[in-house]
Amino acid sequence: MFGIGGGELFFVILIVLMLFGSDKVPEMARTLGKGMKQLKNATNDIKTEIHKTAEVEDIKKTIKDIGNDGVGKDMADEVNKIKEDIEDISGPVKRMR
Repeated sequence: MFGIGGGELFFVILIVLMLFGSDKVPEMARTLGKGMKQLKNATNDIKTEIHKTAEVEDIKKTIKDIGNDGVGKDMADEVNKIKEDIEDISGPVKRMR
């Protein structure tokens, strides 16, 4: 545990008890625990945000790669053709109302 042996740990505990007293040590331990919990939560939030950003960047890269292959352009052309066909068919119907 951090390279501290049993005798050294006992000595550190003895010094802490002499400096702060037995009534303050539990309160200090609780405060230290809460601080560590907040640090852990902040670290997890940062990790989550990094993973989300990496996923978004990966999706953008994939879309860009598809566009560079010409597949994306072909799909866009097909969609525009279908839009024009629908406009041609529904144009007179819309005007009749």
